[in-house]
Amino acid sequence: MFEQKSAKETILELHSSAGNGLSEAEARKKLEQNGKNELKEGKKKSVAEAFFEQLDDPLIYVLLVAVIISLLLHEVSDAMIILVVVTVNAVVGVIQEGKAQKALEALKGLTIPKAIVKREGRKREVLSSELVVGDIVYLDAGRQIPADLRLLETVSMKVEESALTGESLPVEKDALFQANQTCPVGDRKNMAYMSTVVTYGRGTGIVTAVGMDTEIGKIAAMIDEAPQELTPLQKRLGDLGKLLSIVAVVLCAALFAIAVIQKRDIADMLITAISLAVAAVPEGLPAVVTIVLALSVSKMVKVHTIVRKLPSVETLGAVGVVCSDKTGTLTQNKMSVTACYVDQHMCDAGEADARKNREFLECCVLCNDAAVSETERIGDPTELALVDFAEAHHLNRKELQTDMPRIDEVSFDSKRKMMTTLHQSRHGKISYTKGAADRVISKCTHILINQKRIPLTDIHKRQIMIAMEEMSAQALRVLAIAMCPNVTMPKEEGLTFLGLTGMIDPARPEAKEAVRTFREASVDTIMITGDHVDTAFAIAKQLGIANKMSECMTGEELERLSAGELQRKLRQTKVFARVAPEHKVQIIKGLKASGKIVAMTGDGVNDAPSLKAADIGIAMGETGTDVAKNASDMILTDDNFATIEKAIEEGRGIYENIRKSILFLLSSNFGEIITMFLSILCGLASPLKASHILWINLITDSLPALALGVDENDKKSLMRRPPRKVQESLFANGGLSCTLFYGVLIAGISLTAFLKLPLEVLTERNAVVSLENLIIVLKSPEILNRAQTYAFTVLGLSQLFHAVGMRDVHKSVFCMDHSANKLMIAAFFAGFGLQILVTEIPYMVEIFGTAALTMGEWIQLIILSAFPLIAHEIMVLFSVGTVFDHRRENVVSY
Repeated sequence: MFEQKSAKETILELHSSAGNGLSEAEARKKLEQNGKNELKEGKKKSVAEAFFEQLDDPLIYVLLVAVIISLLLHEVSDAMIILVVVTVNAVVGVIQEGKAQKALEALKGLTIPKAIVKREGRKREVLSSELVVGDIVYLDAGRQIPADLRLLETVSMKVEESALTGESLPVEKDALFQANQTCPVGDRKNMAYMSTVVTYGRGTGIVTAVGMDTEIGKIAAMIDEAPQELTPLQKRLGDLGKLLSIVAVVLCAALFAIAVIQKRDIADMLITAISLAVAAVPEGLPAVVTIVLALSVSKMVKVHTIVRKLPSVETLGAVGVVCSDKTGTLTQNKMSVTACYVDQHMCDAGEADARKNREFLECCVLCNDAAVSETERIGDPTELALVDFAEAHHLNRKELQTDMPRIDEVSFDSKRKMMTTLHQSRHGKISYTKGAADRVISKCTHILINQKRIPLTDIHKRQIMIAMEEMSAQALRVLAIAMCPNVTMPKEEGLTFLGLTGMIDPARPEAKEAVRTFREASVDTIMITGDHVDTAFAIAKQLGIANKMSECMTGEELERLSAGELQRKLRQTKVFARVAPEHKVQIIKGLKASGKIVAMTGDGVNDAPSLKAADIGIAMGETGTDVAKNASDMILTDDNFATIEKAIEEGRGIYENIRKSILFLLSSNFGEIITMFLSILCGLASPLKASHILWINLITDSLPALALGVDENDKKSLMRRPPRKVQESLFANGGLSCTLFYGVLIAGISLTAFLKLPLEVLTERNAVVSLENLIIVLKSPEILNRAQTYAFTVLGLSQLFHAVGMRDVHKSVFCMDHSANKLMIAAFFAGFGLQILVTEIPYMVEIFGTAALTMGEWIQLIILSAFPLIAHEIMVLFSVGTVFDHRRENVVSY
């Protein structure tokens, strides 16, 4: 805690010397003992490790078992197909998901290549990586700070710390400051930290920490330590994979038991059991989910969102809390003059009269060190704001500087808190002063009103104080503007008061609407910032995030809370101000512990740990640091908070589509399982071959499942619903009944198709229709082959009709906009075409062991296959009241 020690105490403790610095021998010894001033890199994953990590998923395990099963069945082509699906799935995941080590690499990139130090009494330049604790370092404007320093001397020194603390304005540093107690990083005026930038003045400091011991090093450690958590969808798919594994094992065991009871051939039953296990596995599911997410990434680009980690797309739909940094996210990250007090009148910045208040505007431009051109803007944010303010009133800065050149100045310093410049004008020399309002006013003896210079009275001072209080209440940064005409040198006594400017980093206009939309969608917005609480509350109130100061909390207050107290406070706290990076992570963890899915936005180095800790980390693309981007799950290319609302809207739609795809695939697989199991239980031959099941699961099912995955939803309706619960199952809200109903229906029509030919044969022979006779008829290879073809065809085609209805279980197909999903139309006809191929093309007939069908057989089987769609229409009719009533909102969907 060097901020609590004096400069002398710090030098003694670190065994250094202000006059001579360290010796070369001491520096070398410390470098050997403590290592270089660099951020440690985490262990990089090899491509192979990243690939196999993608395979660490229960559903993938089931698919790999399916490969083994296919090989046992001597179906090498089937095994190859599944392996291709698994491989593609893993490769897409490796490409889309960034490695966690990138965040550390970006942090390392922020370190400075060289620094100026004093060693053995002489100044010399060394690599920043060779800095050690105790080194004396020289700093000046524009230089990045190479390590954590206790400042020994400061001359008007200001440091830009926004990337580290989140504070929008450069911080004034004071080597003489000494803290009485532990205070936040942003309040340590006698400290300077690695990666921050000196924007004004100069100073010297002694190195107190290097490498991973620096504040930025601690952030790097937090990023590295943050665990990689599964998204809600990944957890649900993991649970599903485990369930399917159990189902497959149970079915195989049950079939063996049946084989023993029925005294069947054990070898034949083994093959049948393996076929049934294949039916329990939706082989196309991982590929469909991955492809749907990948296609969704391109949709997200259209709403200015780049997705770095594929599964995070659907997680957006479950977000219940959006935690946002203030500077650059909710605000424009650009100081602007929003109010001014001139001629005894408070007004908006745009209302100032350029002719009546010319001296006031001239001072804003001339008493100013900012450098502005068409290509760059350099300088203190407050001075840049004053230049923009004057230029908005058509004062040409270049012309003004030519007409009234600066001939002398008294630079700003932290003791006087003001700056004065002397200019040569046509009417003589004039001195302009700007600075802290209370300091400047105390030096004023006159005031300019209606362009007349009159004595400054107590009444005038009271009016000015009221204006200052009004600006301060809005959390504006207040500067006073004054002048002294007809002087020969810069003068800071006997000044004439010209006015006040109030400036702030203004809120983004579109952010307020986004906060309101979030509220309608039951999504809370919380501001987390390193800025002062008054400034944070002013912006939060303006945006509708908070209404009273009691909804705000500082990092210092946060530190005093226990985990339980934090949980309670989180229910009513909407603004966290003056927080450190570890506080942000603490808040995120508290929200997650309360059962919320949390999104966090940010752009600075200080935001990186919380971006990684959140369920969804969202970095700013334009102003964000590389560290923040690499720690995030997605990046906003327009730095617009309102874009998050559009992204969440897309995320909800994507989850709805993925869920539809999963339920569709599972109902299809459930139909296969029932069809197979009932047949075997009744002693009948298997209605489907393993190759038939794999064809349906990988080809016929996957195309319409993919079409469902990119379906258009009523997004306005989705955004009027609350976010889904963290533990919500894929089968919630009627999903299980939907799966079971259509599974049973598909099994029923498939078994009907399978038994159609044997029943016709028994009828032709005038034989008794009995289970025993059906078993006998199906022992004929020709009849069995044709019966299996019927079952295979109906099972495949019924999935296509079922998929059309699954687009919206509450709406008739006659009311759906089918042109909105052209992929479904293509999938439907492609599926029909592929099913025709396997029964009509000789080569395919040989591979799949099917039989060619007549036109009459095709018509009968198509009618039977359409039953899922007929059932859909009947259910809509009875559940909604009329086929054409599709105007309801907030309905519970399957």
